[in-house]
Amino acid sequence: MSGSTRSKRSYGYRFLEPAALARVRNMTLVARGVVEGFITGLHASPYKGFSVEFADHREYSPGDNPRHLDWRTLARTDRLYIRQYEEETNLRARVLLDASGSMNYRTDAGISKFEYGAYLTAILSYLMTRQQDAVGLTVFDSQVRIDMPARSSARHLGELMRQLEGLTHSDRHRPNRPGEGTRIADTLHRLADRYKKRSLIVLISDLYDDPEGILRALHHFRHRHHELILFHVFDKAELEFPFRETVRFQDLETGELLQVDPAYVRDEYRRQIEEFVEIFRKGCADVGAEYVMTDTSVPYDYMLSRHLAKRSRL
Repeated sequence: MSGSTRSKRSYGYRFLEPAALARVRNMTLVARGVVEGFITGLHASPYKGFSVEFADHREYSPGDNPRHLDWRTLARTDRLYIRQYEEETNLRARVLLDASGSMNYRTDAGISKFEYGAYLTAILSYLMTRQQDAVGLTVFDSQVRIDMPARSSARHLGELMRQLEGLTHSDRHRPNRPGEGTRIADTLHRLADRYKKRSLIVLISDLYDDPEGILRALHHFRHRHHELILFHVFDKAELEFPFRETVRFQDLETGELLQVDPAYVRDEYRRQIEEFVEIFRKGCADVGAEYVMTDTSVPYDYMLSRHLAKRSRL
């Protein structure tokens, strides 16, 4: 499937697969429309800081600050133009990627939930950067492992890809390697307090933590006027529980072992996982966040293309 691990790509980054990019490349304009749809009016109000990076001109409109008039253009053309800067014209997105131990789960020869999230992060960052939108990356488990500011340059994208690849390096002693427990709600509250400028927050996680706490943290983001997209990622086996013989499970965050006869727990497990998903589906609807549930057997580029197309129709 398209989400599988292959050799080095022509783009030079493991998590940017040419085949996946070819399928999603034509979705760039759709993605632009969808993202802007999430942030109606974002360009008009929150980006008033006028950064030092000049981007373009636009004609003066009543109410514009005269301090930003381009007097040289006025002298040359006898028309009023406002100097636009990168932060005024582009939107800002922050991808929050869960790297806790439970995200390392995988079945058969598939990819882990973390790798799936890393591919999704890469392709979203690529699309946004192509559109000159600023994207930042925060990777966390029990603590923040990587925290990159939102920028839109090709150099920034390259560094973001290198950071993602470093997290999946085979050396288990690397300080940034994911795998500890998680306190999702606490981390999200801290980030919501820190992000002052209105942004699109993209959270990629299996959400294995206290649901009520996480939903309160999402509400915190909304209270700060951020927009939210939540990608709820599972392994297919976590949803279907296909096991037939007695099996030993290990908690990837605590190391605890538990031997289970699937026949005795399957129905109750499925009921609880459906309830778990529904809590977040309903909670996101209540808080005004976009909720997308997927599993690692669904090619991430197909899932994203399908979702973007659906949102564009809406």
